Amino acid sequence: MPRFFIEADLNVDSTVELTETVFHHWVKVLRAQVGEKATLFNGQGGEYEVELVEVAKKSATVQVNSFNPSNRMPKFKALLGQGMSKGDRMDYAIQKAVELGVSEIQLLTSERCEMRLKYDRDQKKLDHWQAIATAACEQCGLNIVPKILPPMSLENWLQSELPQTKLVLAPNKDEVDVLYNATPDLALLIGPEGGLSEAEISAANTHGFVNWCIGERVLRTETAPVVALSILNYKF
Repeated sequence: MPRFFIEADLNVDSTVELTETVFHHWVKVLRAQVGEKATLFNGQGGEYEVELVEVAKKSATVQVNSFNPSNRMPKFKALLGQGMSKGDRMDYAIQKAVELGVSEIQLLTSERCEMRLKYDRDQKKLDHWQAIATAACEQCGLNIVPKILPPMSLENWLQSELPQTKLVLAPNKDEVDVLYNATPDLALLIGPEGGLSEAEISAANTHGFVNWCIGERVLRTETAPVVALSILNYKF
């Protein structure tokens, strides 16, 4: 059954006109006909089964038949602090982090960060990344869309209010199991393509972050959240 995010209030036993985006994808591209069903969610929790009851040239209406309260969230709540990178790397990192259940993504600038958003392009890029998060939720079945938070400096983020368990992907000389006493509410810091500097890792440690080394290989910035969040899904 097709599944779409819609910015609209949804209530059982009511009718709703499809937004332009959903109308285009479902009716125009997938050529849905009256009587066909789909799943809609609006990011407020749960999902709704709807039936297409009316199709016009440029609009369509659905009947909301039932509600499923499931959100399919993981058993942990992870705030991802992700150093920004150029090109498709950020798109991939955001998409996969959402599919693996991240709760929020804080975009970060740091010493080796390749990307600095321009003021007039900030919102366009943020809207683009938020759309990627929404599409990832459509695909994977999550009903709460994680927020992509505007960029801030690593220094300021470290000084903000963060969860009790704080992990930074960095070499761990002590080789301790950092997840042994980890709480389900946690912050995860991943550097940009150039990595975090020694000074930045030290600053993170000063603010309570513990180094988490995942194997002996160096992971790309877009691969690191996939591996880390996969391990957290297994752990919790």
